[in-house]
Amino acid sequence: MSQPERPGQPGKKMPGLPPELRRSGEPGWAGGLRKLYNSVVDEPLPSSFDDLLKKLDESGDA
Repeated sequence: MSQPERPGQPGKKMPGLPPELRRSGEPGWAGGLRKLYNSVVDEPLPSSFDDLLKKLDESGDA
């Protein structure tokens, strides 16, 4: 399995996304972490949790 080399360091391999998919200067794992974070942020709120929040709002015990 071939991995991309680090810029300026011939022979050193850099794990993670290929260099063309990385943002400038970020480590290889950062893109995967960003993708995971965005998928969690985009998940809908479970209805049971939404119901609980509504009950708390109605009780006025904030």
